[in-house]
Amino acid sequence: MNISPVALARIYEEDFKQDMAALKVLPPTVYMRVTDNIPQIISFIKTIISSGQAYATSQGNVYFDVNSWGKRYGVLTAINPDTQDEAADSDKRHGKDFALWKAAKPQELSWNSPWGKGRPGWHIECSTISSAVFGKQLDIHTGGIDLAFPHHENEIAQCEVYHQCEQWGNYFLHSGHLHVKGSEEKMSKSLKNYITIKDFLKRCSSDQFRMFCLRGRYSSAVEFSEESMEDAKNLLQAISSFIRDANAYIKGQLVCDPVREDILWERLANTKVTVKAAFADDFDTSRAVAAIMDLIHHGNRQLKAVTKDAGSPRSSVVYGSIISYIEGFFSALGMSFEERQAAVGGDKSAVLSNVIEELVRFRSKVRHYALALPEAADAAPVEGAAGAQGSKQEQKEKRKQLMQERKPLLEACDSLRGDLAAFGIHIKDRAAVSTWEIVEGGQTEKQTEKKS
Repeated sequence: MNISPVALARIYEEDFKQDMAALKVLPPTVYMRVTDNIPQIISFIKTIISSGQAYATSQGNVYFDVNSWGKRYGVLTAINPDTQDEAADSDKRHGKDFALWKAAKPQELSWNSPWGKGRPGWHIECSTISSAVFGKQLDIHTGGIDLAFPHHENEIAQCEVYHQCEQWGNYFLHSGHLHVKGSEEKMSKSLKNYITIKDFLKRCSSDQFRMFCLRGRYSSAVEFSEESMEDAKNLLQAISSFIRDANAYIKGQLVCDPVREDILWERLANTKVTVKAAFADDFDTSRAVAAIMDLIHHGNRQLKAVTKDAGSPRSSVVYGSIISYIEGFFSALGMSFEERQAAVGGDKSAVLSNVIEELVRFRSKVRHYALALPEAADAAPVEGAAGAQGSKQEQKEKRKQLMQERKPLLEACDSLRGDLAAFGIHIKDRAAVSTWEIVEGGQTEKQTEKKS
């Protein structure tokens, strides 16, 4: 089946958009296609030629003359362009000159131009389109480290000539490559060592991938492995668990000894300072996440001191502030830790959540009934020491009998909790109620609660 290059490009364009949506990447404000901007590209090239920094050849090619401009060439990489030997392009004046327009080749997509039929060079497309959208200057320009030279160097040259400016881009953020663990080669289709986004999302979540990325420096190469993804998953679960425990504490469902509010307020303030400094230091997300996890560690330590005194005062404000800060931090990075966030997709997730809620509530009622045994003080008073002794013995026998009768109910509650855990639904029995969460990752070990 024959398909036009433009139609083929549209197929991959839509596929790309779907993958980005699945990874929760926000779409750009505007999509710009080279094929829709050929007249603008030709006009951009004509301006560079008229400035004296480009020339057309008899073969229908147009080249940027690096020698005639070269004052800032190599500002990003300090690579000497003279080392770029392209002797095969015999119509160039110098080997370091690069193409703005290329003469058409047989069977190749081409457009009419003042220099004959052809197509734009690789770099001029980006200079023209970014200038059409952003004007004479860019604040931040991103891209992979492999684009620093020659692509970004050539963009700078073209734009600074076209706009007659001293500095076109203020900052260039170059990201490192994704490597398979143990390999020095980056993931690429040519090496067949890549994993498609669709395949990846069958076993990992977009939040896992974001956490994986956050744990490294954007400018460094990162190693992809099962271990690194498991590590990211464990961090996500630790954050979710803390937020759920803290919310349970705020609601009075988790009762603990009085907390040291002064310590937690200080930790929260220090975390905010550390995170801000980390992001100001070339977006050091690894240090920022480490600070958040340290805050969670100290928050958890104080929630672990469980007490039987239901009248203990609660420090709801400090834990509410910590939760708000942590959720705001990750929300800004495209991640969500809302209470009982389900790891199931589709339109049925809300229904499933309600079904689990009802099931856990029913189990909680059964469990509380099974544990509600009469106390010795409930026995009717009997005159005389012998009578009192007999009453205590009767009460003891009655409690023992009730415990034996209700034991199957407690075992059924434990069994249900273990069975649900196998599907990633984890139930935590609190002092007053039972809470639950869905944990990503499929099968987990069954958890059985021991009863005294």
